Amino acid sequence: MAKVIAIFNHKGGVSKTTTTFNLGWILADKGKRVIIVDGDPQCNLTGLILGYNKTELELFYQKHGVNNLRDGLAPAFESQPKLIDPVECIEVQGRPGLFLLPGHINLAEYEITLGISQQLTGTIGTLRNLPGAAHFLFQETAKKYKADYVILDMSPSVSSINQNFLMTSDYFIVPTSPDYFSVMAIDSLRSIIPRWNSWSVAAQKMDVFTGATYPYPKKTPIFLGVIIQKYRLRSGKASQAFQKWINDINSSIENQLVPVLKDADMLLNRKAYEDVGLKTDYCLTQVSDFNSLIAHSQKAQTPVFALAANQLVSGGKARERQETGIHSFRKVFDNLAQKIIAMTA
Repeated sequence: MAKVIAIFNHKGGVSKTTTTFNLGWILADKGKRVIIVDGDPQCNLTGLILGYNKTELELFYQKHGVNNLRDGLAPAFESQPKLIDPVECIEVQGRPGLFLLPGHINLAEYEITLGISQQLTGTIGTLRNLPGAAHFLFQETAKKYKADYVILDMSPSVSSINQNFLMTSDYFIVPTSPDYFSVMAIDSLRSIIPRWNSWSVAAQKMDVFTGATYPYPKKTPIFLGVIIQKYRLRSGKASQAFQKWINDINSSIENQLVPVLKDADMLLNRKAYEDVGLKTDYCLTQVSDFNSLIAHSQKAQTPVFALAANQLVSGGKARERQETGIHSFRKVFDNLAQKIIAMTA
């Protein structure tokens, strides 16, 4: 089965979409087959890869076939007289082996019914099929494309959909940015995630869910680590102001989040983290601000570390700085991919 990795933080602006795209690309670059899923109704990942605006997305949805996440889940959520089929994914241009499972701007319409289903212990009829539907869809789609990994780009919320995506994943990563709000977000995650996990553990023992058409999976998502990004460099290091918040994030992860995850059995054994160089702050990597490279990346619909020479400025010192930046980011994401592959082996 494909390994499902959720990219989750209920705080916005921490580069969840960028992380999903970059991680999926670099894993595919290393020979893995990867499906990146746009689970955010804002559809930023879909728009980034396809270059579509809202109007163009609506036209895309009207094409024949099941070509997005909402339509993929429709047989379960709309009680259609057919089983869930794999989604028709789109191979990402320029990166063979990387596929996009497009999002849908109306995915949030399923929020209420899923929430009701997850609130009830004796739910009957079609509602019993909802908690296991997304997991079933992802695995069926992964089989079709022979995927090694499914990476979920999730919305910045504590919605029932996010609860379901996270608790039916195999692993999860928490992206952050060095600021006060990320520190506060980690503080709230230490109560949110264990609460969601408690529900999931109980659901795994309920015949109503395990005996559904789309059985609720028996799994506990494992924390791989945190990514800290979007900070300014000074003399090759994070500036003093950003370093203060980086230290606070690392401390919050180590002293607040990790202990409750350990109690919930949501960690690998300590040696697995040590083997890939993770300290007790569980920081997978730090990624500085992309600066001018981000504009070229978005225009080219490719990660900054995969930009080609003809996609940069024409020459001079600016060109040299960009080439240096690309090389640096390539090393960062290569190292990240190696850690993920080792930890999920």
